[in-house]
Amino acid sequence: MTRAVDLLKNRFGVSQLYKHDIKQNDEIILTVYWHPLTIAEREAIQKKSSQDINDYALQMMIEKALDKDGARIFQDGDKASLRREVDLSILEEIQLAMINSGVDKEVSEAKADLKS
Repeated sequence: MTRAVDLLKNRFGVSQLYKHDIKQNDEIILTVYWHPLTIAEREAIQKKSSQDINDYALQMMIEKALDKDGARIFQDGDKASLRREVDLSILEEIQLAMINSGVDKEVSEAKADLKS
């Protein structure tokens, strides 16, 4: 009999990988990958951010966003620049994709893209 914890880890664990394409005029500008957010990660991000939900969402994006090779695409020092110099709607698009991952993104598609 499979234990519940093992079933959840296999189906919804951190080995899952999601992706989102940022497009402009049908051209892919940036593809962002990420693993699901865990409770431990959420707590660590909350400690690094203010009580403001926008600050939390930006910090989450900075920490979770990866390239196709699994390397972080943003560094902690990018936060101020992202806040001041990038269109809010683009940042929100990435953040919402991360928050909604698993709901509207196919894990198998993202994994297939990474292997190709």
